[in-house]
Amino acid sequence: MSASKWIAGCMACLGLAGLTFAEDDMSHEAIAKRLEPVGELCLEGQDCGTSAASAGGDTTGSAGGGDMGGEAVYNSACVACHDAGVAGAPKIGDSQAWSTRLEKGTETLYSHAINGFNAMPAKGGNPNLSDAEVEAAVDYLIENSQ
Repeated sequence: MSASKWIAGCMACLGLAGLTFAEDDMSHEAIAKRLEPVGELCLEGQDCGTSAASAGGDTTGSAGGGDMGGEAVYNSACVACHDAGVAGAPKIGDSQAWSTRLEKGTETLYSHAINGFNAMPAKGGNPNLSDAEVEAAVDYLIENSQ
């Protein structure tokens, strides 16, 4: 390849690369948005934003105890994976997928949900949930999947 063709090719690529960013994409706000972290690290014992969620009040309709019901736990910690079947999670309502898991017994399902299993993190990724809340979410999933 001659040097002139190589230079022309490089110039064309540079010209096309310049077209990928519109002028407004180069604003400070747009650059800051692209550089934002995708998540935050939350260590055990820190608030992690749960006080703001719990400040909204009791969404389960239960009086006093503070425990969330199975549906509320499902909607806060489980829905992202079990509605879509992310990473092999059995979808809510898929009776065939749940029947094979139920053959192992509900105690095994409780243990997997509380301690984590395969791609599923312990307590659905929310360490602030009590074991009873996680068990209620498992019961909710089972009830709505048979």
